[in-house]
Amino acid sequence: MKKLTTLARKKLVIAALEDIKAHDIQAIDVRRITAMFDWIVVASAESARQTKSLSRHVRDRLREAGASIIGTEGEESGEWVLVDAGDIVAHVMQPAVREYYNLEELWGEGKFDRVVNSTKPVKTVRRKKAAAPRAARKTRKASSPRRGA
Repeated sequence: MKKLTTLARKKLVIAALEDIKAHDIQAIDVRRITAMFDWIVVASAESARQTKSLSRHVRDRLREAGASIIGTEGEESGEWVLVDAGDIVAHVMQPAVREYYNLEELWGEGKFDRVVNSTKPVKTVRRKKAAAPRAARKTRKASSPRRGA
């Protein structure tokens, strides 16, 4: 069996979450922030039953594709279930828990994919880029042609 790339595993996780109607699915590229994993996928579920079902489905789909699962946490309560697949970590959370822990803000320095299956806007925190040095900026006067010349 051909080994899946990290991006293929990420797409597989998102597809598995969509299969069972997860919403507000957000993928965050954290390769520049931590060496522990490459992507975090966060999704919301409406109930403990759906949270558990989503996490099992993600785990099963990854195993079927030949990926190894390092561990699963939180299935007992079903409020927040984490599926650790090494370079991809999926967090399936009920909305109140997701809002409370706000992983999007915690990992705000990462690169965010667009939100999938959104039921309401998910708050993402983007850091402002530093302004370019004054010498590097182009002024309009210098780059625009003179009138009447």
